[in-house]
Amino acid sequence: MLSRDRDMDMCSGPLFSKILIFALPIMAMNILQLLFNAADMVVVGRYSGSEALAAVGATGSLINLIVTLFMGLSVGTSVIVAQDYGAGKPDAISSSVHTSITISIIGGVLVMVAGLVLCEPLLAYMGTPVDIIDLSTLYMKIYFLGLPASMVFNFGAAILRAIGDSRRPMYYLTITGIVNVILNMFFVIVLHMSVDGVAWATVISQYLSMLMIITFLSQNDGAIRFRFKRMSIDGDKLKDIVRIGVPAGLQSLLFSISNVLIQSAVNSFGSVMVAASAAASNIEGLVATSTNAYYNAAITFTGQNMGAKKYDRIDTIAKVCTVLIFATWIILGGVTLYFGRFLLGLYTSNPDVIDLGMLRIKVMMVAYFTCGIMNVFPGLTRAMGYSILPMLCTLVGACLMRIVWLATFFRWYPTVIMLFVCYPVTWTIAGLGQVGVFFYARKQIRKETTAEAASTV
Repeated sequence: MLSRDRDMDMCSGPLFSKILIFALPIMAMNILQLLFNAADMVVVGRYSGSEALAAVGATGSLINLIVTLFMGLSVGTSVIVAQDYGAGKPDAISSSVHTSITISIIGGVLVMVAGLVLCEPLLAYMGTPVDIIDLSTLYMKIYFLGLPASMVFNFGAAILRAIGDSRRPMYYLTITGIVNVILNMFFVIVLHMSVDGVAWATVISQYLSMLMIITFLSQNDGAIRFRFKRMSIDGDKLKDIVRIGVPAGLQSLLFSISNVLIQSAVNSFGSVMVAASAAASNIEGLVATSTNAYYNAAITFTGQNMGAKKYDRIDTIAKVCTVLIFATWIILGGVTLYFGRFLLGLYTSNPDVIDLGMLRIKVMMVAYFTCGIMNVFPGLTRAMGYSILPMLCTLVGACLMRIVWLATFFRWYPTVIMLFVCYPVTWTIAGLGQVGVFFYARKQIRKETTAEAASTV
């Protein structure tokens, strides 16, 4: 039973309005997540000082590095469930759901252990300033205790998005985010805790979000219904999820490695620069997380239309996503530039931190739409069944080029501007490559369709 009456029909009718309606709740969820993360940094920066702010900020790229591979498998879940849903296969959907939740729990535990063991030596290897490394280590060790819950929530949210429900994950995140902010203020302001306070608040909210999404899946009356007694790993479904998800995870992993290298370069400028970069990065996330909503829309819409064999709609999906990316960059990028100094002032009163943070924002916003293209087009390609090519494109266009940039231009001219220019340059190169990969995958799909039609004549 698919319960289609409550889900969006992605395989017929106009696409622009449906993609926008689907993407807006995800965008709202991502922005809320960003605001709640910002609340962590604002509270700790204002009430525990710029060192505590830098300590939390220094962990972001490293956390992503450790987490990202398993999170990539949730992309595989989203694609496979969407394709099965478009093809009208309830038994296949159920098998995918139980396989996904099972591997999310196993993956969450593995990532938690890896984070607890590796965080301190990796922070030291990255050259984290000595005045903040102990606080960064404390934050990460507590944070990783919540990874199993975070993993389950992300896989559960991927399942819901795959059938067209992008609103419910937003509702859950709103509730848990409010809880997170309240706990932040209680732990840091009332109990006078520091980075440990915001870390524990995050862990508690993560387990609450997991409880909410698992409860919904358990009570659902459709094909996505989850039963603990049916938890198992279906070999065929695991292969399908891994085929799509592992290249996606590897792409994110490689991306995270390049960001860790850049973070190491940021660390070389001292804790003030670390704090400035962390705050600016959080603000820039307004644009990044908004365009990420189109990535999820691209995966789901393309996946369902692939399952329904309506391949001609994929071109329109790509065009709509491109228009939305550009519009989002113009609007939100402009807001970020105009209010940048004010927003940075919410994190800290240190004028040096604000000046350096504003410098990073100006460099980043120049061509941020290329970042959206680079991130969204792989979603289209993966949903068509091609996952390795986008990974290779990111490996060469972004990761490898960033390493080359750090080893050449930044080494020759070791300035803050030269460091951050690395981002828009590599976004542009990788973005052009991802568009080319999309056209290649689309051409292959058309060839296969023509061959199938000829064989049935």
